Amino acid sequence: MNENNEHPDVIFIGQPNCGKSTLFNCIAGFKAETSDFPGTTVKHTHSRVNVLGRVLNIIDLPGTYSLNPSDEAEKVALRHLFQEKPDLIINVVDASILGRSLEMTLELLELEFPMIIALNMMDLAEKKGMTIDPDRLSKQLGVPVIPTVAIHGKEIKELLDAALKTLDSGATSKGLTWSRDVEQQIAEVEKAIPEDFEIVANPRFTAVKVVEIEKAYFLRMLEEINPRFSQIVDRARGELESRHGVPAYEVIAAERHHLALKLFEDCCTVTRGSHFNLRGRLDAVLMHPFLGYVIMLLVFFSFFFIIFVVASPIEELLLDPLNNLRGSLSSWLGKGLLFYLIDGLLQGVGGGIAIVLPYFLPLLFLMGLLEDISYLARAAFLMDTFMHKIGLHGKSVSSFILGFGCNVPAIVSTRILESRRDRVITSLLIPFIPCSARTMIILALVAFYLGPVWALGFYVFNMFVVAVLGRIMSWIYKYPSPGLILEIPALKVPSLPNILRRTFFQFWYFVKFAWPILIIGSMVLAVLQFLRFDHVVNLVLSPIVQGVLGLPRELGVTLVFGFLRKELSLIMMLQALGVPYHDLMTVITREQLMVFVVFMNFFVPCLSTVAILWKEIGRKEALISVALNTSVSLVLAFLVRLFLRF
Repeated sequence: MNENNEHPDVIFIGQPNCGKSTLFNCIAGFKAETSDFPGTTVKHTHSRVNVLGRVLNIIDLPGTYSLNPSDEAEKVALRHLFQEKPDLIINVVDASILGRSLEMTLELLELEFPMIIALNMMDLAEKKGMTIDPDRLSKQLGVPVIPTVAIHGKEIKELLDAALKTLDSGATSKGLTWSRDVEQQIAEVEKAIPEDFEIVANPRFTAVKVVEIEKAYFLRMLEEINPRFSQIVDRARGELESRHGVPAYEVIAAERHHLALKLFEDCCTVTRGSHFNLRGRLDAVLMHPFLGYVIMLLVFFSFFFIIFVVASPIEELLLDPLNNLRGSLSSWLGKGLLFYLIDGLLQGVGGGIAIVLPYFLPLLFLMGLLEDISYLARAAFLMDTFMHKIGLHGKSVSSFILGFGCNVPAIVSTRILESRRDRVITSLLIPFIPCSARTMIILALVAFYLGPVWALGFYVFNMFVVAVLGRIMSWIYKYPSPGLILEIPALKVPSLPNILRRTFFQFWYFVKFAWPILIIGSMVLAVLQFLRFDHVVNLVLSPIVQGVLGLPRELGVTLVFGFLRKELSLIMMLQALGVPYHDLMTVITREQLMVFVVFMNFFVPCLSTVAILWKEIGRKEALISVALNTSVSLVLAFLVRLFLRF
């Protein structure tokens, strides 16, 4: 909490898929930044916004289902919530599943922090036939309740007005009263809290948590800290269990569940609507055991085809001026060091604009579209069966889907997997998932020169390789894979502003971090070419590049730089061969093109991926990943070379 209250901390917290980040982005706009929590690799988004002359520091915490977290992202988010003690909590609630969402709201009320509720997705609730009375709900909860539709930016001003009023008044929330016997036991524990015991939020909340938490290590720690207090907690827990016939944490969970449903019944009426049936019918088709997979293939084929149709003409339009400028520079400056430096700079900047961006921007936009309409969760549901076939936990699906965007956050997300065995296997497989950088290589080379059908076929081949590798790894550690409990958010009409905002954020990340590496790498290669040092690198790697892969010797240097950023290998391939993009097929064959793409796609993951593997699963496993990717890329590229030759 800010002591001087100059820039009050306003935290957005809610369950996953409640529209929390969409609401946050509506307020933060393009000024939002993403960074790690201090001392962690768990990301959070934050921004400073000016509301009627008042600057607020708004923070979007990772989604969590309760204040009893299970995965690392939830733990870090709630540690931030408890230790920093925000000036205001904005609890974002999915109005379309109000009864279930209110259970977490009741937990937040127990903190007794200043709080307002953003009753989001009101449009979806109405389509489900739900009529909610926000004023009645506000009266019963004792905090402001503002209905919003974040995806369309509705009622944002009213929400910010309520935030300022709550900050100015200093009004805090208050937990609702439970049944008499539960209240009695909580009160006894609260009175017995020792003076030296660390209070979380307030004494009552602390008492509830020590009764509710059932983890063995916590109970042992409690006994070591204060045996007498531990006995009082055990007695209260035992009393609740004997009266209700279930564990104490279930008793407290049942209290919240009962209150949540009672609030729902008091403040909401439900009539069945036709739109709900339509969504149900669509889901029945999209997740059908046969049609669902057909539709998924058609969706991803359309994905590749649209990117190819959009990117190809833009690429051709941008490349011609770039090539003309390079030709003019050559005639003006000769072949000295200055020309090589300027040419390297031009190829890094121009290559990023003319080759990378035409594919990258449509890729980001379409990924944002699939996420916005909630199709990716349905694809994860369909892929769950596939995960079990290769011997992995269904939860690995979400990490693999993240890997299509970037391998680094995908590896971090494996923390949600309960066993180290699953975390290690999933983390070792993620570098084989084609991230957005490798997708650009596939689209810019395979789709452009051979067509989108080849690009889709390459992806099918890639998934087959992941399945085989996963099966082999699972044979080493055999144990039954448990099922997946996956929340499927309702299908939504896409919001163009929301998709554009998400596209911009990811594009800006590329501009800040990836593009400078492309430019510097291109200029370094230009200097190496001027000094003819690239010939030394190519000579050392020629047994692999020429002997095993059958590629031009000049491509050896691209393997070194491709370790920094995969997009760099695409730019440097043309630079090393010394040909414009359109003339690439005059110096290599179609077979060599496919071998190069196969090798670069499965080769050692980029530097940042190796670093996060080292941190998350250990040095030994990170080195295994490097060795595994190198071996697989060499074997597959060699086999593809033989297959295409014969």
